[in-house]
Amino acid sequence: MLSEIDLYGVFVPGVQVLMVLAFAVTTAIRNVLAALGWYRHIWHRSLFNLSLYVIVLGAVAVVFVAVPALPS
Repeated sequence: MLSEIDLYGVFVPGVQVLMVLAFAVTTAIRNVLAALGWYRHIWHRSLFNLSLYVIVLGAVAVVFVAVPALPS
């Protein structure tokens, strides 16, 4: 997994980068679900959004662990 990423001299934890990526993907999925009207079938929208984020974060982490690092 990513340990740290250097952004112009500031070291950012690799997990934080994955969290931002997962948030962007989750936002896109939420917009699609809202446009399709799926949220009227959801009992508790906030819990659904949280669980969707956790699932997407886990999937993003698995993908980044499974893909080997590119050679420098």
